[in-house]
Amino acid sequence: MPLLLAGLTVLLQVGYPLVTGAPRDLLTVVTVLVFFLATASHALVHRGPRWTAGYLAATLGVGLLAEAAGVRTGLPFGDYAYADSLGWQLLDVPVVVPLAWAMFAYPCLLAGQRLGHPVLAGAWALASWDLFLDPQMVAAGHWRWLDVQTSVPGIADVPVSNFGGWVVVALVLMALLSRLPRVPADDRLPFALLLWTWGSSVLANLAFFGRPGVAVVGGLAMAVVLVPLLRHPSRPHLFPRPLEPSPVIHGTSAPVRGPKTAPPVPWITGRVAAVRGWRR
Repeated sequence: MPLLLAGLTVLLQVGYPLVTGAPRDLLTVVTVLVFFLATASHALVHRGPRWTAGYLAATLGVGLLAEAAGVRTGLPFGDYAYADSLGWQLLDVPVVVPLAWAMFAYPCLLAGQRLGHPVLAGAWALASWDLFLDPQMVAAGHWRWLDVQTSVPGIADVPVSNFGGWVVVALVLMALLSRLPRVPADDRLPFALLLWTWGSSVLANLAFFGRPGVAVVGGLAMAVVLVPLLRHPSRPHLFPRPLEPSPVIHGTSAPVRGPKTAPPVPWITGRVAAVRGWRR
């Protein structure tokens, strides 16, 4: 199920530049929902119900509270307001927005864990994603900034305070998530979604949206985490390595990964057995 949902997420994102108006608004909501289900189902399958419940409580709770505070007070992101194009709202925040926080926090946390810095690296990956997200959603009319005095270089329509707010909230969120037990698992799928989001966002801003500044700034910011992730000694292998046959020992053999193990030398094992018999 997680693999099917991840594939559907990619197909939906591919279709985003091809539609406009109300169909694009609906596609945005559906894409976030499917992406969220892909990551949540992966957590459930590979890390169990208790871990998944903690992850959902932290990400959905922090995401909703941060956005509700932002809409009402301007902290920590700046002064902004949501339109009605993203569907149902709770506390003046579209329900799909905390789902977006949850869907992307999961692969960012795993990337930070792989690099040995779950809070710092995970928070940076999550916050830098918004350098792609915010310009795209503002251009689509899903929310608007009421005061843009100083913006991130290359991203004219979004205040720099928004990125600072994302960094702060992401640090809080990753600090909470890092308290969950670390569970070794096959994380190729969330890593693939993370890398796809990075690459496709750069391509979309260059080829479809006409925002090269966003492509450069967002691409370089996410690269701070994703390039070390790809170069890490235990980097995620998106395709399994081939099995190597082990030598036949005592009439049996089994496929194993890694270097071959030499069989025991008969004259050494014979002398060891003789010594043990003499000692007895």
